[in-house]
Amino acid sequence: MGDNLSVSWHPVIAALILGGVLVIFTLGKSPVFRVDRAGASIIGAVALIGFGTLSFEDAVASVDYKTIVILFSMMVIVANLKLAGFFDLLGSIILQRVATKRELLFAVIVASGVMSAVAINDIVCLLFTPVVLLVCRKGQCNPLPHLLAVATASNIGSAATLLGNPQNILIASLSGLSFSSYFFTAGPVAALGLAAAYFIISYIYRVDLGGTIVKDSRTEDNFHTYLTWKSLAILVAVLAAYMMGYNLVLVASLGAAFLLITRRVNPNKVYMSIDFNLLVVFTGLFVIVGGVEKSGLMVYVMEYLPTNGINSISIFAFLTLILSNVVSNVPAVLLLKFFIPEMNAISWWKALALFSTLAGNLTITGSIANLIVVEIAKRQGVSLTAGDYLKVGFPLTGITMVFGIAWLLLIS
Repeated sequence: MGDNLSVSWHPVIAALILGGVLVIFTLGKSPVFRVDRAGASIIGAVALIGFGTLSFEDAVASVDYKTIVILFSMMVIVANLKLAGFFDLLGSIILQRVATKRELLFAVIVASGVMSAVAINDIVCLLFTPVVLLVCRKGQCNPLPHLLAVATASNIGSAATLLGNPQNILIASLSGLSFSSYFFTAGPVAALGLAAAYFIISYIYRVDLGGTIVKDSRTEDNFHTYLTWKSLAILVAVLAAYMMGYNLVLVASLGAAFLLITRRVNPNKVYMSIDFNLLVVFTGLFVIVGGVEKSGLMVYVMEYLPTNGINSISIFAFLTLILSNVVSNVPAVLLLKFFIPEMNAISWWKALALFSTLAGNLTITGSIANLIVVEIAKRQGVSLTAGDYLKVGFPLTGITMVFGIAWLLLIS
């Protein structure tokens, strides 16, 4: 089918498919058919292959299997913690430490932001979202502001370091940026961003966040001490090994494999706790983004940009914001690296790392971390819509981007 199509049609086909998928991702489902995000990912990927925009071999090659393996492995660890009753225990502890709903919001933002600065924000969302949902259910409070806090704060916190998210890890590899140099540049922006997230969410959800949290005095009888300590030890070992420079794919998969060697837990219970739907979403997205790149669509887009480089931080930030929300952060970085000027390149690399991460807070599809929170919540019967996200993400992204631009201009 694809052989009969003129090459010039492939960018158009890729744009239409990408647009359709983004609509479904934004709405959470197709406005016409009963197609969810996972279905849209599969249909979009298959369509690109069917029209010949992407060969089957290229489609296979476009999947970032490292990310898939990391997510699957961390899901196995999370599943073991869940079966051990760890999240129930942690939820009860949190409920005993906070008195009001605003205190809970503050705790969620600080915890998400700080953890995402030292570990990949996708993993933080994977681990922390179930805890927040459990706490909200036990404390009888609206989970939406707290879920938004997890997503937005994890994005902002991850912007503070070169370890916080996949695109910053990529930028560190491409640019040679030092950890400390970038941290002292991005840290103040991230700190203000976390404060902004607290005040914006507090204002928008001021009615829901009023009053105290209901204390749940019931004790949990499904807590398994041995499995909890075993799972926690594996999780700490995986994160520690990663921070020491070991390959995260290797250590995460080894940790998951070790937990599957057990006489106490039925493996089927572990597999039932894994969100395979989320893995399908990511696999399809990788193929779709690969098809967009292969089609030459971005080449057409780039032709309308200045050929002699971008000499304004403000324009560069705006372009990063748009591209990151259209093709995702990592592909945006791979495209924008060609616009980094040779003069004062380090400052521009810092700008790319900062803005490509902050851009993830604009829309619900802006980062993988957002989708993880949305899909985990959906699985537990909580709907976080694009509208819910946008009314927080739009002003928050505006504030953090403007402050980031002003800060970089001030220190440059």
